[in-house]
Amino acid sequence: MPTASERIPAVVRPLVSERARKALDLVEKFVDDECLPSDPVYSAQLGQGPGRWSYPPIMADLKKRAQELGLWNMFLAKGHYKEGAGFTNLEYGLICEQFGRSRVASEATNNSAPDTGNMEVLAKYGTEAQKNKWLQPLLKGEIRSCYVMTEPDTASSDATNVQLSIKRDGDSYVLNGQKWWISGAGDPRCKLYIVLGKTNPDNPDKYKQQSIILVPTDAPGITVKRMLSVYGYDDAPHGHAHLIFKDVRVPAENIILGESRGFEVMQGRMGPGRIHHAMRSIGAAEEALRWLLTRANAEHKKPFGKLLSQQGVILQWIAKSRIEIDAARLIVLNAAAAIDTGDAKTALVEIAQAKILVPNMALDVIDRAVQTYGAEGVCQDTPLAYMWAQVRTVRIADGPDEAHLEQLGRRENKRAQEATALLQKQIEITDALFKKYGTTESGPCARL
Repeated sequence: MPTASERIPAVVRPLVSERARKALDLVEKFVDDECLPSDPVYSAQLGQGPGRWSYPPIMADLKKRAQELGLWNMFLAKGHYKEGAGFTNLEYGLICEQFGRSRVASEATNNSAPDTGNMEVLAKYGTEAQKNKWLQPLLKGEIRSCYVMTEPDTASSDATNVQLSIKRDGDSYVLNGQKWWISGAGDPRCKLYIVLGKTNPDNPDKYKQQSIILVPTDAPGITVKRMLSVYGYDDAPHGHAHLIFKDVRVPAENIILGESRGFEVMQGRMGPGRIHHAMRSIGAAEEALRWLLTRANAEHKKPFGKLLSQQGVILQWIAKSRIEIDAARLIVLNAAAAIDTGDAKTALVEIAQAKILVPNMALDVIDRAVQTYGAEGVCQDTPLAYMWAQVRTVRIADGPDEAHLEQLGRRENKRAQEATALLQKQIEITDALFKKYGTTESGPCARL
């Protein structure tokens, strides 16, 4: 089988450096030979009960191995961050796809969410003091972090609705409110919350009411009300928490970029993060297709005397999956290239396209694989059920599909007047040609 670098789509191949190609092949080998075989061991080491919220020892060994191979902090994009490994967003897109094939690969290489987005925030907007205190330990993999935005009693897909209060009090800020779906809060290594809340609720500009502030997880007044499950999975030891903030006091210098700039920081964080999710989802789809191929050609399981690949619609499922994965990959790489040539703000359309298309594609591919395995596909004997649950959340995380579709639709609809004018012009030219050649209309002809 061709290596990952040999499978780079031809249209983007000139944009991928030789160094990135070598790293891509090394990552693929690391995932194939060390991460995927470690996935079941990682799950087994989590065990049951309270012990699930501890650190599986195999992860420490994988991290050590990744660092020996130089596969560490690969996400901070060249030209945007001085702290990164020097890969472009497009190059990292190809690498990140490999991480999406395995449960442990992203964390093993210190490229896992939400730390990646949080490190980007600190690298891009943090003061030197904030970088020294929080970014450096995150880059070393010594601690983990959470992004704290979503709230239980507000429509948080519209971030202007967030209600957690951040009030200035002398040389401090005091936080009060609730947050939930705080991913990573269950990890005992999590030491930092990056919190979005309202500092200026009376500002007439609703996009200037919010700020983002750094909150140590051991600050007095923070309570973990409960841990939430995703389709029954607790995602230990990472987890998703419902948090209560009660008179939580943090130093004023913990504010990121200044008051009223929360939306600016949030958008800067979410652009690359959205395509990171899409990149990993493509990897998940590729892995699901591998499982589908394995079952469809299993000699020891032949319903009605034939391989599954010799009957029904299985070959069509395989072909559709291949086409859909390859097409989605191009959408993601286009978004990554758009960020490389500008930034996340100038690439909003391309990012939204990837954010919407890819998880839906991946869910279709995973579902085909599940259906191929039958009952085995929905239990713990394959990674498919957990994979489906994880990818399904991507349609909600960082904004639901519907919000992005509406924004894309509004933007595209702005072309209506231009499109109508062009069609009208073409019809007038057609009428003139009919007259010029003395030809009578003999079939349907568009009229506005």
